[in-house]
Amino acid sequence: MDLIPAPRVAAPREGATPYVFGPRPTLSAGPGTEATARWLRREIGAATGWDLPDTPGARGDVRLAIDPVVAEDLGPEGYRLTVDGSGVDLAGGGAAGLFWGAQTLRQLLGADAYRRAPLPGRTAWSLLPTEISDAPRFGWRGMLLDVARHFMPKDGVLRYIDLLVAHKLNVLHLHLTDDQGWRFESLRHPRLTEVGAWRARSRWGHRASPLWNETPHGGFYTRDDLREIVAYAAERHVRVVPEIDLPGHSQAAIAAYPELGNVDVVDTAALEVWDDWGVNENVLAPTEAVLRFYEGVFEELLELFPVEVSPFVHVGGDECPKAQWKASPAAQERIRELGVGDEDGLQSWFIRHFDRWLAERGRRLIGWDEILEGGLARGAAVSSWRGYAGGIAAAEAGHDVVMCPEQQVYLDHRQADGADEPVPIGYVRSLEDVYRFEPVPPKLDARAAAHVLGAQANVWTEVMENQSRVDYQVFPRLAAFAETVWSHLPEPESRDYAGFEARMTSHYARLDALGVEYRPPGGPLPWQRRPGVLGRPKEGEPPIV
Repeated sequence: MDLIPAPRVAAPREGATPYVFGPRPTLSAGPGTEATARWLRREIGAATGWDLPDTPGARGDVRLAIDPVVAEDLGPEGYRLTVDGSGVDLAGGGAAGLFWGAQTLRQLLGADAYRRAPLPGRTAWSLLPTEISDAPRFGWRGMLLDVARHFMPKDGVLRYIDLLVAHKLNVLHLHLTDDQGWRFESLRHPRLTEVGAWRARSRWGHRASPLWNETPHGGFYTRDDLREIVAYAAERHVRVVPEIDLPGHSQAAIAAYPELGNVDVVDTAALEVWDDWGVNENVLAPTEAVLRFYEGVFEELLELFPVEVSPFVHVGGDECPKAQWKASPAAQERIRELGVGDEDGLQSWFIRHFDRWLAERGRRLIGWDEILEGGLARGAAVSSWRGYAGGIAAAEAGHDVVMCPEQQVYLDHRQADGADEPVPIGYVRSLEDVYRFEPVPPKLDARAAAHVLGAQANVWTEVMENQSRVDYQVFPRLAAFAETVWSHLPEPESRDYAGFEARMTSHYARLDALGVEYRPPGGPLPWQRRPGVLGRPKEGEPPIV
């Protein structure tokens, strides 16, 4: 069946006659299945030419139901799919489970089911009789999309939501702000996008590269754009987690509102949106006025990301240089006033403030693993990116964790050692490497392991200037990642990578039909290369050429 991610149980009926759909197959949609029925009519209908009309009081060719027995056995995201001589029965433990089952049905129909119009001459569609029982291993199966370094227009984000659901992933972490751009429209602070959403140029390659793209770059999502993204994702059972970075990674905001910076040590009025990559020294000033400013930003954000679909809010909290605070008399006085000890305590003070502020509004703060330094409220969660250590410490302390270690699932890292890899970054992480990623470290006991909500693959876009480059870095590795967080796989060294690679043959055809510009198994195509553009070496290596 070549399904990706692999289902928990799949039992094809050997020797059975395929079920052949009629020229006008029908659909029976039980209570609570309306959203999946709409999706099937829209997506499968477009590819096949079927209308899939409803059949009140009769059995359709495709029958949808929410089944409490499936819910009890497999949970709300579980499903059962049966194909026999009468058609297709698809039952979900909840609306989400039913929707994931519809993704499996689409895969079973073949790559042509991913097209936007029927292919000429394709008149018959059939399925082999089979029974599938399936449910995910983790509840958090996500991807971070960095739209701050290189902006991705709204339609591209909606496309990526569809690509996530095709792989049964259910979290989109949107990195909305950084030194290089602010992508969220604020009515209270309009200069955040009037100024902060645009930079004059961009480095072409990583920091070692002497090349520049002199074309101004920018863009932002209007409030209605974000409402649309959130609603589009929710209809597909995807949670959108917005990130507003603080107190570091903030030069775009300071360029728009210089008073947010450490004005006693830096001429913040001269700052522009940063055009380079890396960790920037310009950080927020530790003042009450800065807190009020960002509270206003978060108040606007919460309006657009309702708690029922986006309970988590990411605050960044990582890579905050302390040089300006060390040099600032105002910051030093603030450290004494607050009694936080030093500059590290000042960073923790920022995070603890918004931890409490968000909790008072029924939200849960999540941040990069640096936020552990200084203590967190019980409901706060941690994104473990600097390896597993932060996630282990957080889980053992009773905090929920999303595992996203740079060394395993940062998809900006190069996919091979070849000289033709475009703008190669850091570690080599091949398709097989990602397939052997394990979200739960073996040293965690059962109590701590229960705090691992799941994992996400992170896509940082410093050297991904457009959708084609994002596709190349993300795929096919996202398919391998999806299997590690959905499927109940053996230990990494025992996983059947050869079997996965064989199933990928069919999956490449699906990606082709979807128009995904993935990295081919044999290496980059000529137009996917970036000759002469320097990347970032691994630690201790000379610059990549």
